[in-house]
Amino acid sequence: HQTSVELVPDAQSRLDAAPVVRQLGLLNLWPTAPAGAPDLKVAGQDGVAEVFLSPLQTLREDFGTVRLDRTFSQRDSAAVVYTIDDSGAVTQPAFNAFSTDLLQLREQVFSMQQIHVVPSNAVNTARFGFSRAGYFYTGKPTPGSPAAGVPGFLAGHPVGAVVVGGSQASNPQAQLGLAGSNNGSNLHIARNLFTYTDQMSWIRGRHQWTGGLWLQRFQSNEEIALSQFGQMTFTGLPAFLSGTGSFLYDPSPTPLGWRSLFGAWYVEDVMRVRPNLTLSLGFRDEFSAGWNEAHGRAANYTFSNGVISTDGHIGNSLFTVNRAKFLPQPRVAVAWSPMGPKTAIRAGFGIYNDLQDALGYRADQNAPFNPVYTIAAGNIANLDLPLRPNTPPPSNALLVPGGVQPDMYTPTVESWSLRINRELTANTYLSIGYVGSHGYHQLVGVDANAPMPVICPASPCPAAFPNIAVWGALAGQPVPAGTFYTPVSTKPNPAIANTWTWMSEGSSSHNALQLDVNHRFSRGLALRGVYTWSKTLDDGDSLNATAAANAPGLVSNPYRIRTDWGLATYDVRNIGVVTATYELPFGQGRRFLSGRSGMVGGVVGGWTVNSIVTAQSGFPFTPQLGYNPSNNGDTRNPVRAFRNPSFTGPI
Repeated sequence: HQTSVELVPDAQSRLDAAPVVRQLGLLNLWPTAPAGAPDLKVAGQDGVAEVFLSPLQTLREDFGTVRLDRTFSQRDSAAVVYTIDDSGAVTQPAFNAFSTDLLQLREQVFSMQQIHVVPSNAVNTARFGFSRAGYFYTGKPTPGSPAAGVPGFLAGHPVGAVVVGGSQASNPQAQLGLAGSNNGSNLHIARNLFTYTDQMSWIRGRHQWTGGLWLQRFQSNEEIALSQFGQMTFTGLPAFLSGTGSFLYDPSPTPLGWRSLFGAWYVEDVMRVRPNLTLSLGFRDEFSAGWNEAHGRAANYTFSNGVISTDGHIGNSLFTVNRAKFLPQPRVAVAWSPMGPKTAIRAGFGIYNDLQDALGYRADQNAPFNPVYTIAAGNIANLDLPLRPNTPPPSNALLVPGGVQPDMYTPTVESWSLRINRELTANTYLSIGYVGSHGYHQLVGVDANAPMPVICPASPCPAAFPNIAVWGALAGQPVPAGTFYTPVSTKPNPAIANTWTWMSEGSSSHNALQLDVNHRFSRGLALRGVYTWSKTLDDGDSLNATAAANAPGLVSNPYRIRTDWGLATYDVRNIGVVTATYELPFGQGRRFLSGRSGMVGGVVGGWTVNSIVTAQSGFPFTPQLGYNPSNNGDTRNPVRAFRNPSFTGPI
């Protein structure tokens, strides 16, 4: 069971709901709060009540593995391994027991390895692997609950997602618990990977060489279009009770088959320059064949003079330019013992690329094969529900493009480190290190069709902020120079709606101090303590609202992404880990029963007790708004809250 607190409409809200809300059965998507439950009034006497729930969570996992090893000679050996893992889960989300998530996952991995020893101090290792993963996920109203009887928004499907006081993004933070079916429902993936590696290592004089090749054939057959059951979004409780909301849906999801070839070759030379100095030089080149659809159905949106096209480009490849044909990655490292064998200084630098093998999440959201439409906020009685799948959208519906930057760069990280290792005593070891990195071409989610703002004080920027309460401490204050102001909500391309496009325009920075102390006591007790003090900054890393619930999934200003530069959603300032290992004093060579041998000695001897304790500081979070103060018409509400006195000081 998972105990949680759910936010639901209170008793007065249920009485004040508009007839259309009752007719569609939307109030049945939340449990009814018991008498005396905590109640927070939002508008007049209408409010949000708390319900404490502990729904059953059912998890299943079965797995097995088989391994066969064969030694043909002193120089040749081989191994074959097969592993299968089959799992499933039936769970209720933490914030609504009337919604159920179903997950099924089956993974299979088969691998073969051959090792051949060459007489001239060389070893060749070749591996071939095949893996297949099958994935299915869907959400639905919990069987037996009142929500199970709520009619669907699209004919033939369960009721879709209902968001109150949140944004039109999938699974956003909201005023009420997310209700209905998850917006990412009815998702199917079958992925195959064919991998081959061949590596040669040899020693010649003071050089230890390593060179190799890695190839991976990628196949992913997917049906992961979002909003297949539809999502109804209300800006807040008053809008919900009045029946004023927007609607998002995909009327005709289509499975797609993505294909690619990834590869790399590499070489490294580890040189023993002096007895106390080792230098390592390496080079790795990675490449990708892009992101291609097996039947020429790769749809993506291009740009002309910075304006997104109305109709997507359709072809074999998602990209207009493949910038991942040659990705050089030099590496260098040094190990030096200037004061004898008890002290070592290690340093290194390298460049690393992140080959993109999960672009289907955005590529599967594009017309004409997976069109997503939005209907602007209005009386939901005018939606004429249920809508019919595979029929033309209403005249007031706008297409919502997805996709990725058509000439996307590969995300890259430059990483460096410096570490000093010191043996303090025969049983005590100390390590102090610094680790840093700089990332660029990182993927960020942007609205590529956001209205163009002006930069104050250019006309028609106002001289002062509106003197109303919603602006907090800024109300009535002068607008600083450099402020972005959106005078109208007209989009660069008014024929389409807001987009959710992945662009390779993000950057990141990470710096960390690491301490590691290891001490072995007498009589089998060992303790190790590791502490890291770090800070990670970036200008966007969520990619969607589900990946990181502590921040919006879109950048707030696509025309100046650097505006969002700040703590990363995964920044952990302090983390400490203490591990303890104790060898029990029983059995051969120990204090007790040391003379025992055979079966008795095998049973009582060789036991250890291990313990791990981890303590860390929390993640940062960005308060998310249920409305759009920037006037740019983006219903995903990526705008961050203002830093006013209400948000100063520790949180």
